[in-house]
Amino acid sequence: MTRKQLVTRTEIAKMAGEDKRHFLNSDAQYLQKPLGDIAGLTKLGFHLIEVPIGSASCAFHRHICEEECIYILEGSGTARIGDTVLQVEAGDFIAYPAGGEAHDLRNTGSSLLKYIIVGQRLDFDIVDYPEQARRLYRTNGEKGDLVDMAVIVPRQ
Repeated sequence: MTRKQLVTRTEIAKMAGEDKRHFLNSDAQYLQKPLGDIAGLTKLGFHLIEVPIGSASCAFHRHICEEECIYILEGSGTARIGDTVLQVEAGDFIAYPAGGEAHDLRNTGSSLLKYIIVGQRLDFDIVDYPEQARRLYRTNGEKGDLVDMAVIVPRQ
Protein backbone atom coordinates (compact mmCIF):
# COMPACT_ATOMS: atom_id res chain seq x y z
CA MET A 1 0.00 0.00 0.00
CA THR A 2 1.80 3.14 -1.21
CA ARG A 3 -0.74 5.71 -0.02
CA LYS A 4 -3.20 5.87 2.83
CA GLN A 5 -6.12 3.73 1.70
CA LEU A 6 -7.60 3.09 5.13
CA VAL A 7 -8.95 5.94 7.22
CA THR A 8 -9.99 4.50 10.57
CA ARG A 9 -13.11 5.47 12.51
CA THR A 10 -10.81 6.84 15.25
CA GLU A 11 -9.01 9.08 12.74
CA ILE A 12 -12.34 10.27 11.30
CA ALA A 13 -13.72 11.05 14.77
CA LYS A 14 -10.59 13.10 15.62
CA MET A 15 -10.63 15.05 12.33
CA ALA A 16 -11.47 18.71 12.74
CA GLY A 17 -12.97 18.90 9.25
CA GLU A 18 -13.14 21.94 7.01
CA ASP A 19 -15.69 24.71 7.59
CA LYS A 20 -17.31 25.50 4.24
CA ARG A 21 -19.71 28.07 2.84
CA HIS A 22 -21.14 27.93 -0.65
CA PHE A 23 -19.99 30.84 -2.83
CA LEU A 24 -23.51 31.44 -4.19
CA ASN A 25 -25.53 30.79 -1.02
CA SER A 26 -24.47 32.47 2.22
CA ASP A 27 -27.02 30.30 4.07
CA ALA A 28 -25.14 27.17 3.02
CA GLN A 29 -22.64 26.29 5.71
CA TYR A 30 -21.34 22.89 6.68
CA LEU A 31 -18.40 20.93 8.02
CA GLN A 32 -16.69 18.66 5.50
CA LYS A 33 -14.39 15.71 6.05
CA PRO A 34 -12.94 14.79 2.62
CA LEU A 35 -12.38 11.09 3.24
CA GLY A 36 -11.92 10.18 -0.43
CA ASP A 37 -9.23 12.83 -0.87
CA ILE A 38 -7.40 11.64 2.24
CA ALA A 39 -7.48 8.05 0.95
CA GLY A 40 -6.18 9.06 -2.50
CA LEU A 41 -9.36 8.96 -4.61
CA THR A 42 -9.17 11.26 -7.63
CA LYS A 43 -12.12 10.20 -9.83
CA LEU A 44 -14.70 10.03 -7.05
CA GLY A 45 -15.52 12.50 -4.29
CA PHE A 46 -16.50 10.90 -0.96
CA HIS A 47 -17.20 13.33 1.88
CA LEU A 48 -18.67 13.16 5.35
CA ILE A 49 -20.81 16.31 5.78
CA GLU A 50 -22.32 17.87 8.90
CA VAL A 51 -24.95 20.59 8.44
CA PRO A 52 -26.02 22.66 11.47
CA ILE A 53 -29.68 23.22 12.30
CA GLY A 54 -31.29 25.75 9.95
CA SER A 55 -28.55 25.68 7.32
CA ALA A 56 -28.50 24.48 3.74
CA SER A 57 -25.68 22.32 2.44
CA CYS A 58 -25.35 24.01 -0.95
CA ALA A 59 -26.96 26.35 -3.44
CA PHE A 60 -29.88 24.94 -5.47
CA HIS A 61 -28.04 23.41 -8.45
CA ARG A 62 -27.87 20.65 -11.03
CA HIS A 63 -24.94 18.89 -12.69
CA ILE A 64 -25.16 18.37 -16.43
CA CYS A 65 -22.39 15.74 -16.59
CA GLU A 66 -21.72 14.37 -13.11
CA GLU A 67 -23.83 12.16 -10.86
CA GLU A 68 -23.95 12.42 -7.11
CA CYS A 69 -25.77 10.74 -4.25
CA ILE A 70 -26.34 11.15 -0.53
CA TYR A 71 -26.85 8.69 2.31
CA ILE A 72 -28.16 10.27 5.50
CA LEU A 73 -26.51 8.98 8.67
CA GLU A 74 -28.07 11.19 11.35
CA GLY A 75 -30.72 13.86 11.66
CA SER A 76 -33.46 15.01 9.33
CA GLY A 77 -34.21 17.74 6.84
CA THR A 78 -35.73 18.57 3.49
CA ALA A 79 -34.43 17.63 0.08
CA ARG A 80 -35.68 19.85 -2.72
CA ILE A 81 -35.57 18.24 -6.17
CA GLY A 82 -37.01 20.51 -8.82
CA ASP A 83 -40.37 21.77 -7.51
CA THR A 84 -40.74 18.88 -5.04
CA VAL A 85 -39.77 19.14 -1.37
CA LEU A 86 -39.25 15.82 0.39
CA GLN A 87 -38.81 15.09 4.10
CA VAL A 88 -35.64 13.04 4.64
CA GLU A 89 -34.10 11.34 7.66
CA ALA A 90 -31.37 8.97 8.79
CA GLY A 91 -31.27 5.87 6.58
CA ASP A 92 -32.57 7.63 3.46
CA PHE A 93 -30.66 7.56 0.16
CA ILE A 94 -30.97 10.31 -2.46
CA ALA A 95 -29.73 9.93 -6.04
CA TYR A 96 -29.03 12.90 -8.29
CA PRO A 97 -28.50 11.62 -11.86
CA ALA A 98 -26.47 13.67 -14.33
CA GLY A 99 -28.69 16.08 -16.22
CA GLY A 100 -31.44 15.72 -13.61
CA GLU A 101 -33.39 18.42 -11.83
CA ALA A 102 -31.80 21.06 -9.62
CA HIS A 103 -31.56 20.06 -5.97
CA ASP A 104 -30.47 21.08 -2.50
CA LEU A 105 -30.59 19.75 1.04
CA ARG A 106 -31.47 21.69 4.20
CA ASN A 107 -31.32 20.80 7.87
CA THR A 108 -34.84 21.56 9.09
CA GLY A 109 -34.57 19.10 11.97
CA SER A 110 -33.76 19.60 15.65
CA SER A 111 -30.24 18.11 15.58
CA LEU A 112 -27.14 17.97 13.40
CA LEU A 113 -27.72 16.59 9.88
CA LYS A 114 -24.88 14.20 9.01
CA TYR A 115 -24.52 12.43 5.69
CA ILE A 116 -22.16 10.91 3.17
CA ILE A 117 -22.07 12.49 -0.27
CA VAL A 118 -20.48 10.68 -3.20
CA GLY A 119 -19.96 12.29 -6.59
CA GLN A 120 -18.13 11.76 -9.83
CA ARG A 121 -15.10 13.88 -10.64
CA LEU A 122 -15.11 14.05 -14.39
CA ASP A 123 -12.62 16.10 -16.40
CA PHE A 124 -15.50 18.42 -17.35
CA ASP A 125 -18.82 19.39 -15.80
CA ILE A 126 -21.43 22.12 -16.18
CA VAL A 127 -23.33 23.18 -13.07
CA ASP A 128 -26.50 25.28 -13.34
CA TYR A 129 -27.67 27.48 -10.45
CA PRO A 130 -31.21 28.40 -11.55
CA GLU A 131 -32.04 30.68 -8.60
CA GLN A 132 -28.99 32.84 -9.35
CA ALA A 133 -29.34 32.42 -13.14
CA ARG A 134 -25.70 31.35 -13.31
CA ARG A 135 -23.84 28.51 -15.02
CA LEU A 136 -20.47 27.18 -13.96
CA TYR A 137 -18.12 25.53 -16.48
CA ARG A 138 -15.54 23.44 -14.62
CA THR A 139 -12.58 21.54 -16.05
CA ASN A 140 -9.94 19.34 -14.46
CA GLY A 141 -10.89 20.12 -10.88
CA GLU A 142 -10.42 23.89 -11.26
CA LYS A 143 -12.88 26.36 -9.72
CA GLY A 144 -14.20 27.08 -13.20
CA ASP A 145 -15.85 29.98 -15.00
CA LEU A 146 -19.17 31.35 -13.78
CA VAL A 147 -21.37 33.05 -16.38
CA ASP A 148 -24.73 34.75 -16.41
CA MET A 149 -27.18 32.38 -18.10
CA ALA A 150 -28.81 35.32 -19.90
CA VAL A 151 -25.69 35.77 -22.07
CA ILE A 152 -25.49 32.15 -23.17
CA VAL A 153 -26.38 31.81 -26.84
CA PRO A 154 -27.30 28.28 -27.94
CA ARG A 155 -25.64 27.09 -31.14
CA GLN A 156 -27.96 26.96 -34.11
